[in-house]
Amino acid sequence: MASAIRGSRVGAGPMGEAERGDSIARAYVSYFCANGHEVRPSFAVEETVVIPAEWDCPKCGYPAGRDRNNPPSPIKNEPYKTHLAYVKERRTDAEGEKILEEALRKLRGDDED
Repeated sequence: MASAIRGSRVGAGPMGEAERGDSIARAYVSYFCANGHEVRPSFAVEETVVIPAEWDCPKCGYPAGRDRNNPPSPIKNEPYKTHLAYVKERRTDAEGEKILEEALRKLRGDDED
């Protein structure tokens, strides 16, 4: 039976730079979150590469910025609102009572429509 892997032996390491191609220069950039964590992702050193102003901290999930003394504030998540909460933002209790009375009158057949 023929071997499925030709040209290498079991346990052989990488073939070297000639097989993988040349490595590109990398720049490490420090980002700091509000919890004091430092993240150092690397970016290719090329004209087309744009280094972002913020990076997500993999330890706590907060946004991290490049200024150690002034990290970005964590994003404030708004809690889920129910349909009733949205309605209460738009209507007063008096308006709600009036609408309810009109709807009940229609259901009872008291409306002259």
